[in-house]
Amino acid sequence: MLVLLAIAVLVAGLVLRFNPLLVVLVSAAAAGAASGLPPAELLATFGKAFNTNRFVMIVFLVVPVIGMLESHGIQERARQIVARLRGLTVGRLLFFYLIARQLSSAVGLTQLGGQVTMVRPILGPMVEEAALAQDGEEADTDRAKAMAAGTDNIGLFFGEDIFLAIGSILLMVGVLQGYGLKVEPLALSMWAIPTAIAALIIHGGRLLLLDRKGRRK
Repeated sequence: MLVLLAIAVLVAGLVLRFNPLLVVLVSAAAAGAASGLPPAELLATFGKAFNTNRFVMIVFLVVPVIGMLESHGIQERARQIVARLRGLTVGRLLFFYLIARQLSSAVGLTQLGGQVTMVRPILGPMVEEAALAQDGEEADTDRAKAMAAGTDNIGLFFGEDIFLAIGSILLMVGVLQGYGLKVEPLALSMWAIPTAIAALIIHGGRLLLLDRKGRRK
C-alpha cells in the first residue's frame, strides 16, 4: 500500500503547480523507494526508461528551435518575402499551401507543416502581410491567420490517408480484419483520393471567396 504514496505525491505536486516533469519524476522515485528498490537500481530503471523512449523527447526540441528562429527574425523575414511578391493575396497563398500540404502528406511527409513548425513562425506572418497589402488598415488579420491554421489542418487531415503506411490506414485495416474483412492498405488509401480532391475543391473555393470578400470591402 505504500506504493500508493506516489499518487499522493503526484496530486500534491500538480495542485501546488510545481514543474510537471519534476513532479512525475519525484512521484516515480517515491513509488520505487516504497517498493523497496535500492537507490542504484532505481537510478538504473530511470536510465533504462529514458534510453528506451528517448525518441519521444526529440519532439520537445522543436519548441526551443522555433523560439530561437523567431528571436532571430524569421517572422519578419517571412513578411518581407510576401511584400516583394506583388499580387499575392491571402487566398492564393493559402491555396498553394493547401496543395503543397496535401501532396507532401500524401507521400508520408506529414511533419513538413504543422501549427508550431510552420503556421505560427512562417505562414501566419505571411498571410498577415498579404492581408495588409490587400485591404490596408481594414484587413481582418485575425481571420487570415485563422484560415492559415485551418488550411494546414485540412491539408494534413485529407492528405495523409492517401499514404498507405499511415497509422489511420493501418488502424482501419486491423479493425476490419478483426471483423473478418480482409482489406489491403493500398485499396483504402486509393479510396482516400476522391475525398482529398473534394476537400481541395471545397476549401480552395472558400479561400478564393475570402479574396472576393476582401475586394468588396
